[in-house]
Amino acid sequence: MNPLNRKQAPPLVDAVHYQLELKPCEQHTLDNGVPVYMIDAGAEEVLQLEWVFWAGNSYEEQNLIAATTNYLLKNGTATKSSYQIDEQVDYLGAYLNRSCFNEQATLTLHCLSKHVEKLLPLVRELLTEAVFPEEELRLYKQNMKQRLTVNLRKCDFVAGRLIDTYLFGETHPYGKFSSAEAYDALERDQLVSFYDRYYRNGQFALFVAGKIPSNLIGVLNQLFGDLPNSAQLLPSHPAKQAVQKKYRIENDATGMQGAIRMARPFPNRHHEDFIPALVLNTVFGGFFGSRLMSNIREDKGYTYGIHSYILNLQQTSAWMISTEAGKEVCEATVKEVYAEMEQLRSTLISEEELSLVRNYMMGGLLGDLDGPFQLIGRWKNLILNELPPAHFYKTIDTIRNCSAEQLRELAKRYLQPEDFYELVVI
Repeated sequence: MNPLNRKQAPPLVDAVHYQLELKPCEQHTLDNGVPVYMIDAGAEEVLQLEWVFWAGNSYEEQNLIAATTNYLLKNGTATKSSYQIDEQVDYLGAYLNRSCFNEQATLTLHCLSKHVEKLLPLVRELLTEAVFPEEELRLYKQNMKQRLTVNLRKCDFVAGRLIDTYLFGETHPYGKFSSAEAYDALERDQLVSFYDRYYRNGQFALFVAGKIPSNLIGVLNQLFGDLPNSAQLLPSHPAKQAVQKKYRIENDATGMQGAIRMARPFPNRHHEDFIPALVLNTVFGGFFGSRLMSNIREDKGYTYGIHSYILNLQQTSAWMISTEAGKEVCEATVKEVYAEMEQLRSTLISEEELSLVRNYMMGGLLGDLDGPFQLIGRWKNLILNELPPAHFYKTIDTIRNCSAEQLRELAKRYLQPEDFYELVVI
């Protein structure tokens, strides 16, 4: 074997030439038909288990029911108080979290592999015997209203709420937002009813990653394989976009900055334009070296940061530009965003810039494959969006091979000022 020559630097290889592979995901099925997706990998003896329920806010009949039910899952059961639940989890060095999204809601456990059997019975108890104590609900409503009062003074928070409403409609799951009145209207019986339908008798899937004990499937089947698993029909929520496209709102007369949101409806990730649009968006405003950052931050000095992104939504999506700028330069910032759109519509992206973007995006994909938790997250994204594994490799192929001409045509199709909702909150 030749000795390593430390005087000679190793050859540099662009990320675009990396041969990326998506580690296969094992799939098992519990006795009740619940799918379990598993990535057995990693150097540390740790586990992540995520229960994904079809219980997001798309299923609620009253605003905030889904999010509140999800939040209070771990705030008391028939035999344990919220303090006792937290104490048991903390004592074993674990972390138990819950999150509610538009279509799904999750309960996630991070723990040492050796403690998983001690913690899983507690998770089952949360999913079958949560009681939603009146006092816990009262405190939750009080805290959330106080937080909302503080946040409503922030122009960035207000802009984020309003732009979604313009894009999707105030009754659409993607467009509705919280209010003090909506919190006041919450009743314990409503949470119990939602919990009983969508958690105790709902549809769920399990995603597991890390150092997996050899008997884990058997333990999961014993504790969760007898639970009901009933498919949930997603209610129809047609988007009702606002007719007006331009808005100027004064939220804080004493503030120094304004929040800017510019957005247009966009197809979801099943559309043929979605992946190449990710490349175009990266050029436009998707990373620190993007056109928007170079112009509006570096050249003009209007903002500390400006970004564009395509929302990760399942039913439909949106292309969004987001920033904060000084009050006196908000209108100039909007003008420069449109100027960058025009450049992408009229002028081909140089091969040098496109090469930089390709390498940046491939590096990002490489990061998504670094570790079992990132891997299972990539698989979960595919599974919940009903995409085949080939979608991952199609993404790589598009990043490597989409042409400047193709991106210019996309810009002509999607980066037209008249299609964008435009909001400035100061």
